[in-house]
Amino acid sequence: MDGVTGNDHEAIRSLAQAYCEAIHHSTPEVFVEMCHDNFLMTAADGSGGAQFWDKIAYLARVGGRDPFPGAPSYEILDLDVAGGEIARAHLWVDVPPRRFEDHLGFIRVDGAWKLITKVFRTMDGPALEG
Repeated sequence: MDGVTGNDHEAIRSLAQAYCEAIHHSTPEVFVEMCHDNFLMTAADGSGGAQFWDKIAYLARVGGRDPFPGAPSYEILDLDVAGGEIARAHLWVDVPPRRFEDHLGFIRVDGAWKLITKVFRTMDGPALEG
């Protein structure tokens, strides 16, 4: 497994779950800790283009709305850890009225896993607005 342990997989699964729950509950403070300072979020806009947000813009986006009612709705589809240094989580998460498909990229920095990139698309619901 090239330096990868079961603990690495569990850590990434735990971060992916915390990510989905923080989106649902609109808790940007989770992302303050989870995201690397150089975090970048990229949305495929469905027409061949892309939209981009840095960490500060993402925190404002999450914190700028009310929590959603009910329980979080998401599914972690796949996890991959390589060399104990990089990892990826593939998931979908409901952010009403949309369902997003996300690919989350993690990097281990000073012993801690950090979310460095998020690439996503709208699976269902209205087009994403800026």
